[in-house]
Amino acid sequence: FFSLDDGAHFHLSGYVNNQNMRYWSGNNPRELHERPLHSDKVTVWCELSRVGVIGPYFFEEDNHAVTFNSQRYVDMIKNFFEQTLEEMHLGNVWFQQDGATAHTARAPMTVLRAKFPGRLISLRGDIPWAAHSPDLTPCDFLWGYLKAEVFKHRPTNLLQLKNVIRQEVAQIPVHMLERAEGNFRKRLHRCMENGGHHLLRHFV
Repeated sequence: FFSLDDGAHFHLSGYVNNQNMRYWSGNNPRELHERPLHSDKVTVWCELSRVGVIGPYFFEEDNHAVTFNSQRYVDMIKNFFEQTLEEMHLGNVWFQQDGATAHTARAPMTVLRAKFPGRLISLRGDIPWAAHSPDLTPCDFLWGYLKAEVFKHRPTNLLQLKNVIRQEVAQIPVHMLERAEGNFRKRLHRCMENGGHHLLRHFV
């Protein structure tokens, strides 16, 4: 099983946009850096499963971050993701993605349906996915942890930032991936038990 996130921005200054992001780490990267008006950044994509992470993949041209869109998504799938997935020899894989327009446009959906026939979990996929469900997606928890670890290094340029991201992705422990997948299943069951309505959070 693989879960997709449409990526996250890592600002060189350390500023974090916390939209669609949850924290497992004790350190919140927003506490480490001031928020700038403008900041150089990289746009990062990762693929998460309980057995490993594919990525990171940087959306960039001439070493500059570019806007994530459906065509660049297709290019990434064909030129990076498919090859890496085949090298892992996992057999039949279920693929889940959120309903971002870049994910669900006609071109990427055609590619994904061909790659994962009958096993595509997505808006307009073989199995529909809820449109507004960030708390159900494992990758949303990955970004909080990853950014906290990356900004401990305080990179001073984009090359350092990308190298640190690669390093920290490679060091994500397997038990954390297993935990993410296990919690994902628990949230799905709670969602079904609750008839698809919002889940209440309990604080002790």
